[in-house]
Amino acid sequence: MKKYIFAFLIIVAFTSCDKKSKVEKAVEQIPLELKVYRFDKAFFETPPNELPNLKAEYPFFFPVATPDKVWIDKMQNPQWRELYQEVEKKYSNFGKQTSEIEDLFKHIKYYFPNAVMPKVYTVIAEMDYNNKAIYANDKLVISLELYLGANHKFYEFPKYLEQNFEERQMMPDIVTSFSLGKIPPAYEKTLLAEMIYYGKQLYLKDALLPDYNDAEKIGYLPEQITWCQDNESYIWRYFIEKELLYSTDSKLPSRFTNLAPFSKFYLEIDNESPGRVGQWIGWQIVRSFMQNNEVSLQDMLKMNAKEIFEKSKYKPKKNE
Repeated sequence: MKKYIFAFLIIVAFTSCDKKSKVEKAVEQIPLELKVYRFDKAFFETPPNELPNLKAEYPFFFPVATPDKVWIDKMQNPQWRELYQEVEKKYSNFGKQTSEIEDLFKHIKYYFPNAVMPKVYTVIAEMDYNNKAIYANDKLVISLELYLGANHKFYEFPKYLEQNFEERQMMPDIVTSFSLGKIPPAYEKTLLAEMIYYGKQLYLKDALLPDYNDAEKIGYLPEQITWCQDNESYIWRYFIEKELLYSTDSKLPSRFTNLAPFSKFYLEIDNESPGRVGQWIGWQIVRSFMQNNEVSLQDMLKMNAKEIFEKSKYKPKKNE
């Protein structure tokens, strides 16, 4: 009997691998080559007297109203130059990251054939953690100063933000920016709509970043994923008992879906919880919906939250 069970498990395993490989084989066949422009290098390695040439090559990085003195001061500023050296230590050769970006955009092309393939620009910007990677129109701009590693000496941010300043967060951040043009905003303003919006975004990462784990996709530490898994039924029961799903209370996003050091149940467990548990629950709802319904990725992204929830058959895993 054990032999039959073992044989069955082997067949299931091979079937699952084959199903995955069909998508990945199709992705591999997509012809795509992205060009990466190292504006960070060009800027800090250009002598001040050659600034006009740099502006002519990259006009979109130089607002007309900004005087040249501002750029020259930045080129020569010791702190900016030290930051550039730190970026160079880590990203002098951008070949590995270029291959990863190409693989990501092959997946994007597979699921979204009409998506515009951008020109990729690396920059050193103002440490705006809300805009680490920006995909807009035909450009993708990546701020390398925010991918130096969580414990880098240049960072003076709260730990819950710094934990995502790792190189491995670059691709998930690109998908987040890409998703803004594919997922309609949550117009209903209910907690459920917010949760499903982010659930769609995270499910998009499931499709586009198959080699990434859940912690990397959502920007959690491994133990934070474990906390959510261990407390899934409790979180869900809290939302139901407090009648939060269809509430439009404006405080709910800051409690459960926005970037924060922890989620706000107003209970003792708050300090143990990661922020954004509402996003994580929304992700599980969308996953359940896609598992239980024959709907394409593109069509799912356009659906309203209430329909997705009602057809998801979502049930939180019970604590053991």
